[in-house]
This record gives sequence, C-alpha cells and structure tokens, in this order.
Amino acid sequence: MPDDISYTPEEVAKILKISRFTVYELIKRGELTAYKVGRKVRVEATDLENYKQISKGLQPNSFSASLPSVPPPFPTQDGLIICGQDIVLDILTRHLERQMPHIQFLRNYIGSIDGLMALYRGNANLVTTHLWDGDTDQYNTPYVRHLLPGHKAVIINLVYRIAGFYVAKGNPKAIITWSDLTKPGIQFVNRERGAGIRVLLDEKLHKMNIEHRSILGYQHEEMSHLAVASCIARGAADVGIGIEKAALQVAGIDFIPLQRERYDLVVRKEDLIKPHFQAVLTILKSVNFQNEIAGMGGYDISQMGDIIAET
Repeated sequence: MPDDISYTPEEVAKILKISRFTVYELIKRGELTAYKVGRKVRVEATDLENYKQISKGLQPNSFSASLPSVPPPFPTQDGLIICGQDIVLDILTRHLERQMPHIQFLRNYIGSIDGLMALYRGNANLVTTHLWDGDTDQYNTPYVRHLLPGHKAVIINLVYRIAGFYVAKGNPKAIITWSDLTKPGIQFVNRERGAGIRVLLDEKLHKMNIEHRSILGYQHEEMSHLAVASCIARGAADVGIGIEKAALQVAGIDFIPLQRERYDLVVRKEDLIKPHFQAVLTILKSVNFQNEIAGMGGYDISQMGDIIAET
C-alpha cells in the first residue's frame, strides 16, 4: 500500500464498515493515528493498515514499524495546544488561525480531568473543564486548585450549557430524576472516566447514596455527547447523559434538563500576558465570535471571556 495515500474519516468508515462517529472516537482515543490539514482530518494508509493489524492481534506491518517515531507537532511555547471536546473550541481555533496565521494551533480532544492533568504536566496550555464539586456546589475552581497544586491559574468562562438526560422520543420510560436510573430494566449509557459529565453523574450518585452497580449499563462508556445521544436514538440504551446542544443534533430523542453547568477555560496565570492568550481573550469578547456561538443554539454566552476565578 503506497505511503502517500491518505483517507478522510468518511472514507475510513466505509473501509472498516463502521460509522464515521466511531472513526472519530478511535482518533480521539489514540487508537487510530490521524493528522490535520487546516480543519480537515486525514488518516494515512499505513496508519489505517497498522490499526487493522493490531485489531487482529498481529504486529504492525514492518514497513511502518521501521518508521521513526513522530515528535510532537510543536513545543507548547511555540504554539497553543487547546484541550477539550466542545465544537466551540474548534470555532475558537479557526478564529485564532485567521488572526495569527504564523502561529501553530493544535486541538486535543480530551475530557476535563485529562485536560487539567495535561496542563499540570506541561503538555497543554489552554484547557477546558466543566467539573462539578458536590461538597461545595461549585464548578471547576476546587478541581483546578487540587489538580494544579502549587501553580497559579486563571479560570475564564467560555459558555454555560445545560446538562441532562437523553431519552427516547416521548420519554416512554418516564425518566426524570437521577434516582430513575435505578428503575428495573432501565438501560443506561455512560461517558468515559474523566469526562466532566461523568464526574457530575458520579458526584450526584455519591450525594444520593446510590451505588454504581445498581445502574444497568453503568460500565457502558461512549467518548462523546453525540455518541451517547446516538445510542439512545438507535435504541441501544434507554437513557444517557450529556449536554443539550448534542440533543439538538440527533433526531428521535428528547432532552430532560437537570443542571446548568459552567464550561470554562483554564490557563496558567504566567501565560495570560502572552500574545497567544491575549488573542484568545480578544476573540472571546468580540461581537463576531459571540454572535457565531449564540447563533448555534444551546449555549449561554452571558459571561463569555469573563475571569471567573484565580487560584
């Protein structure tokens, strides 16, 4: 197979006979190597073949196994690595690329806890988080304080979102509250460990003294809000958790709102004066960017760009 052949995620989906959403999940989990050209994602033929070999329990083909390891696309000090899974971040990245074409920007689609850990380790420099603390009834600040010990950080609001249940159209199983997840025969679909919405679920269950094992399907994990919503739409589960925005994108489901969540950006305080980060603040406060996000629906931009807290 020639080394210079590459595929789009849609083409990979056809080759593997899976959905394109599954392809994106494989890429997010690091199981399938991909790269970006502008805003387009591409998968090299060699990487696709390696994935197929590994899936069969075989060693990768010798022609790719002999290739040198690929270094990170750039050091964090020479660009901006943005962690988080919301589409708002893709739009923010596009605005940054347009405003600062000489700077490299990289998106890393990981959850809130993994993002904060990447910031702590120096593997990222702009991360998002929506982590609810059941003890204080606060979002994000307690987690930033404890996961970035000894480091001063600034928490900047991006948007507010509504978190809740995805259920089948008409809510035939009458699922309204957290305790309804334990009803006999209710099949649940979860998010991966470290995702903000998974933390919300676990904190709520802890406060209500509900055991994880009492929820049928608690161990069934999907890697995005859309993937969870898709499970409900095709009848693979009765209920899942996610944000309202994804419910607006998937036909055949209803959304049961439960909680307003704060979705924030976190940066090291020492970085905030740098041009990259000042550009982020300028974009967040710009009318064009705010109008673009507001026009998508499902987001509250009332505090976008405001500094919420410093740790």
